[in-house]
Amino acid sequence: MALLSVISNSTLVAMKLLIGLLIGSVSVISEAIHSGVDLVAAGIALFAVKKAGKPADKRHPFGHGKVENISGTIEALLIFVAAIWIIFEAVKKMITPGPIESVGWGIIVMMISATANYFVSGMLFKVGKETDSVALQADGWHLRTDVYTSAGVMVALAVIYFGGIFIPGVNLHWMDPAAAIFVAMLILKAAYDLTKKAAVDLIDTSLPASEQSLIRQSILNQRNNIIGFHDLRTRKAGSERFVEMHLVVDSWLSVERSHKITDDISDEIRNALPETDVTIHVEPCTGSCSAECEHDCEMSDKSNSKK
Repeated sequence: MALLSVISNSTLVAMKLLIGLLIGSVSVISEAIHSGVDLVAAGIALFAVKKAGKPADKRHPFGHGKVENISGTIEALLIFVAAIWIIFEAVKKMITPGPIESVGWGIIVMMISATANYFVSGMLFKVGKETDSVALQADGWHLRTDVYTSAGVMVALAVIYFGGIFIPGVNLHWMDPAAAIFVAMLILKAAYDLTKKAAVDLIDTSLPASEQSLIRQSILNQRNNIIGFHDLRTRKAGSERFVEMHLVVDSWLSVERSHKITDDISDEIRNALPETDVTIHVEPCTGSCSAECEHDCEMSDKSNSKK
């Protein structure tokens, strides 16, 4: 899927840049820059997906999942740069406006761009959600934003085109740089959202509350076999989740039985949340809870009743 995005963006960049330069439209050129950033982003996503898919090794015992988050963050920063450049060029065009020749070609290339990116982004969203790939979903958002910006530029060019036919005395060429600034504003918003989504897992933020609730429920389903659990920690790297906890069991429980309980909990968590690495530290209940244990225990009522 990432390769399809690279091919699609390469074609659109060439088309937009050629037409934009030929007709002198800053909005079409800005769209070429936008697609160029998407092309670089798609290349990064292609690299990230391949790298993140590699299994854990000695140098990377927790896998390569964070490559996807780094890639998404880099993509977002590239979009910020592109948006600022577009605004700069559009303001210059507003200060020193110039006529646009053969506006119809600009309308056609924008229509092709919007249609192609709509279908490619839809496919990226589908595969990205199925595989829980941050990189593919980020790439999908890039292309979906391109759909809206291309449509906006197409409308502006259409107004200029038909205005020249029906109201030739009115100067509507200012709409070209105005459309470019509109494109840049949407790009900045998309860049902010992508930065927030991609960068958050780089600092090992906990999983969403809904996913933590599923994890807790998977543990509580074993409430008849355990006394409590505490120090539950979660994080995510790319598409892979990591869950750690301390599990408190009766002190007389055999190692074999304790191991079976941890296996059952791990399997249930992975069934609820695929691609999850679960680490459980088993502790025997001594009947005397420390202040830390009582504070963190997720089943304190049951723990107190067994003391």
